[in-house]
Amino acid sequence: MRRWFILGTGITAQAMTCTFLYGLGFLIPEIQSAEHISLTGAATIIATPVLGLLGTLIAWGAAADRFGERIVIVTGMTAAGALLTVASFVDGLVWLGVALALAGAGAASVNAASGRVVMGWFTERERGLAMGIRQTAQPLGVGLAAISLPPLGHHFGFRAALLLPAGLCLLSALLVAIIVIDPPRPERTTAETSSPYRTPVLWKVHAVGALLGGPQMVASTYALTYLVAQRHWQPVAAGQLIAVVQVAGAAGRIAVGVWSDRVGSRLRPMQRIAVLATIAMVLWAFGDLIDSWLAVVALVAALIVSVADNGLGFTATAELAGPFWAGRALGLHNTGQNVVALVVPPFFGWIIVSTNYWTALLVCAVMPLAGAILSPVGATVEDVRPGGRARVRGQD
Repeated sequence: MRRWFILGTGITAQAMTCTFLYGLGFLIPEIQSAEHISLTGAATIIATPVLGLLGTLIAWGAAADRFGERIVIVTGMTAAGALLTVASFVDGLVWLGVALALAGAGAASVNAASGRVVMGWFTERERGLAMGIRQTAQPLGVGLAAISLPPLGHHFGFRAALLLPAGLCLLSALLVAIIVIDPPRPERTTAETSSPYRTPVLWKVHAVGALLGGPQMVASTYALTYLVAQRHWQPVAAGQLIAVVQVAGAAGRIAVGVWSDRVGSRLRPMQRIAVLATIAMVLWAFGDLIDSWLAVVALVAALIVSVADNGLGFTATAELAGPFWAGRALGLHNTGQNVVALVVPPFFGWIIVSTNYWTALLVCAVMPLAGAILSPVGATVEDVRPGGRARVRGQD
């Protein structure tokens, strides 16, 4: 039973970091108004936490491999909360960006270590479910941000709104310190400790995970702005819709995890989700082109589908890498995803400003399509680590 409490604590910690790592897009209108900057400039500011996270994921993963998960998460979460507090009080966009980037660096500890905890406490037949539950943290965190940050930003300013995720991160650090126990580790063998990167399989899994991050970041970053600017919704109403959709996205991650456990495959469901994400982005673009309600329906579909694959990619990565490389492999996988998360908001903001939404959405649709083509659906642990214990089957 304790492992489920540990999983719940890990989800809580991850969700609290996601409120600012991926939820600051809901403050874009307030940032633009307060700082008198363009959409591209505001998108660049909200990407700075991901920049900090990007630079430290692998290091945190290596620390978790060596020192354990609990101390890594507590240290990083405490730092993130403190630095977000600093970010709410500093003057100037440069110092704001620096503080947010350092907060993101602290939050990277959770991304690298909490997945490793799940892999250690749950068996192969439960990992899809457990990791799917763990991956609900992001949509739940983004949903919380969608509900709370727009009204806080509107009434008190976007800097004051940062105090909410700051406090949540500090509270989560305390919960982790009290509840989380590092999982037992198996006896070392040559197969388990040898590098899993001698073949291209894991590199392909990382690439697919990164490509599937494209529609996720476009949808999560620009959904509220699109509904307000193009569909003439009120910001609070748009935030409420997105929050509800995030709950559906969280449920989808759990369902997909159970699916992967039952079919004995993480990678084949991941490929099918990539196809669905491509379709959703194309329909969103078409709905925008013809100025139809279809755009809102497709936007909702994109928000749900684009987050469904994350647990599959993390589970496949950890199982293929093995217990003595899981922290570093998960850090590298998340690094690829967050390279995309860093580049996508300002890049697609530039495309939207230079052209229009439907053009940007069609360009984005190429990313999940490429991921579907590249996915190594037939990969097994034996392909990566001959003699490794766990097996990840691409097909029955």
